[in-house]
Amino acid sequence: MTDQSVPQARSSEAPRTPSGGPGPHDSGSGADREGFSRRRLLGTAGATGLVLGAAGAAAGYAAAPSSAATPLTSLGSERAMFHVKHQPGITTPLQARGHLVAFDLAAGTGRKEAAALLRRWSETARRLMAGEPAGSRDTDVARDAGPSSLTVTFGFGHSFFGRTGMEAQRPAALDPLPDFSSDHLDKNRSNGDLWVQIGADDALVAFHALRALQQDAGSAARIRWQMNGFNRSPGATAHPMTARNLMGQVDGTRNPKPSEDDFDRRIFVPGQPGNDPAWMANGSYVVVRRIRMLLDDWEKLSLEAQEAVIGRRKSDGAPLSGGTETSEMDLEKTDGSGSLVVPVNAHARITRPDQNGGAAMVRRPFSYHDGFDADGVPDAGLLFICWQADPLRGFVPVQRKLDRGDALSPFIRHEASGLFAVPGGAAEGEYVGQRLLEG
Repeated sequence: MTDQSVPQARSSEAPRTPSGGPGPHDSGSGADREGFSRRRLLGTAGATGLVLGAAGAAAGYAAAPSSAATPLTSLGSERAMFHVKHQPGITTPLQARGHLVAFDLAAGTGRKEAAALLRRWSETARRLMAGEPAGSRDTDVARDAGPSSLTVTFGFGHSFFGRTGMEAQRPAALDPLPDFSSDHLDKNRSNGDLWVQIGADDALVAFHALRALQQDAGSAARIRWQMNGFNRSPGATAHPMTARNLMGQVDGTRNPKPSEDDFDRRIFVPGQPGNDPAWMANGSYVVVRRIRMLLDDWEKLSLEAQEAVIGRRKSDGAPLSGGTETSEMDLEKTDGSGSLVVPVNAHARITRPDQNGGAAMVRRPFSYHDGFDADGVPDAGLLFICWQADPLRGFVPVQRKLDRGDALSPFIRHEASGLFAVPGGAAEGEYVGQRLLEG
């Protein structure tokens, strides 16, 4: 967790466009399947609900004619592009649902089989992101839905290169992360040969993609671990705002933004000739951490104590030194007794890039909740996902500093970890990772 937020503006590298045409309510021209379009039911139910209200929505839904060409709602029609410079799911705005899954290659699976797998995965991702069926074995789980901002992102772990005989192509930036004092890592839920991130604004669309990719793996790879996450649904607040985490805090405000001059340099591997390794051009490195929040302990703190731990007001995310959420934090401001208004060990102070040699990363997390134990203690927290051009200059220095005295540390526990190389986006006619696997 750091004092950075996901960019709210849509990136030009991974644009979301309404499916099937330029207007947000255009129904598109996708082919109907057995006379019933994937784009119709959601729009029909949404229109009915607006007329009848909550009490009559269920009855209206049942009575709505399935053949009515009602446009999809804006939520379902949002579409992210697959063939882009940088893979989707990095600068794409936060999505309501997410699945993270790591695979290990099966014994005997080599470079050739891995290439065939990435080719299958890329084609399935392309189709699903366009709101199309996965293929001949489509399960129909998302048959009534549009793309719903679906993104699928692929990465390679450190162990992938040894298993496929491509150690010479392994980037130095993929060297294992150092140990941190806050780590309580479960090795069975960490790392992996291949990593897939799925995000969507509809739960069924996200699950549909997860299931399709798992089926595509066939005998070539098996699931090592899988985690499910969520965020606030788009449009759930009166106006767009930074997300909150399960501690109730506005979770970060200082994310690098694509509009900033040095954004690409900080987040993406350069694409110039001579870059080593060349296959990572326009790609990024992702650190994935399952961070459990000790919510029972956290919720015992007073509001004032919680704000001191973070260094920001809980109500609006503004720094304790004053102003609004986006105001610059005054690190030297003191109160009437001469104490720093923003405590020296406040999380927001420690994670500032200007307090870490300019280290920057794009944070794009999901919250998670995996139930309660026998004593009613929640297993909940953050699926921390951060992107950077080099983890040794992004995640590592910030986490080392947090390790030395972050006020938030007693209330969180890092339980799983992974580092993956995520290559640039696939061009038309290519699959993700083709420049590595066929280079």
